[in-house]
Amino acid sequence: MEPSDSMDETHNETAEAEDVEEAELLEAGALLDQEIPAAQFEVPLSIQPGDKTDGSQDTVPVPYDPLQRYLAEVRKYPFLSKEEELQLFHEYRTTGNREAAVKLILSNLRVSVSIAAEYLRSGADYMDLIQEGNVGLMQAIRKFDPTKGVRFHSYAAWWVRAYVLRYLLNTYRLVKIGTTQDQRKLFYNLNKEKRKLEREGFVPDTKLLADRLDVRERDVVEMSQRLGSWDISLDAPIGPDQEGTLMEILPAQDAPADEALADEELRKLFRRKLAEFAATLDDRYADILRNRILSETPMTLDEIGKKYNISRERARQLEEKLIKWLREYMKREVKDFELLKP
Repeated sequence: MEPSDSMDETHNETAEAEDVEEAELLEAGALLDQEIPAAQFEVPLSIQPGDKTDGSQDTVPVPYDPLQRYLAEVRKYPFLSKEEELQLFHEYRTTGNREAAVKLILSNLRVSVSIAAEYLRSGADYMDLIQEGNVGLMQAIRKFDPTKGVRFHSYAAWWVRAYVLRYLLNTYRLVKIGTTQDQRKLFYNLNKEKRKLEREGFVPDTKLLADRLDVRERDVVEMSQRLGSWDISLDAPIGPDQEGTLMEILPAQDAPADEALADEELRKLFRRKLAEFAATLDDRYADILRNRILSETPMTLDEIGKKYNISRERARQLEEKLIKWLREYMKREVKDFELLKP
């Protein structure tokens, strides 16, 4: 899903609730207002370099944990009040004050952290998801209109999620799978819809999923197969005890060189005999051959009938007779004509 100005439509729809109390807006973003304990994300706190373990005088060489450090930094920036937020946006819009924009972004970094945590099952790196969400956060700063009466974090969440989803779509496979709108819809919603149908007591078969998501059944089948398997690099080794790669054992898709050469020679002969056959026809039949049978944009039977002042049925009969003559001629003149590939 490409983030676009559709986010602005959401922004306008949300802004229609001008009488919504501040408490209700904060309630919608209650999860974002919470502190972000490291245990929530099942990331163990590491021992800091230089710390000593019990009963040992030596330091423990524990690798630096950038995720824990980042989460600790995010906690330092609490959400702004509505008045502080409006003041900073006023400075940013009127004077282009970059420091005001930085303060707005820093105070909402936990929006990216919270939304990125929802997609940890995808297998993507948590820090990568957070950083993509931060890009969406910066885009939201540029698009947000503080006069609509909506808190910034509620609006920014849409942009953050859009950028996280786009990142997942672009990196989920070696070969991109979200090339159409239906594919993107299935990528985001197929497994979710399956679980929903199961909770409702239905068997999530292909037809039911296609109806619920308004896509073709074959698209559901294809996406299910792609989500249920992994791409394999052609440079991957054949096996642990074997030399060579998968590329070396794949059968060639092209025909052997001798067969390709024979086919090309047969086509050249066919074109030459076709020209000889056309030379034996009168003007009307030659015209039908050229503009009806061989043309990429053939004339209709009605057009041929009007051109020669004959009925549509008579034009069809002439075409049928001409095709019969052509086939008989080629069978006589071209050996292995029936083997000629279209």
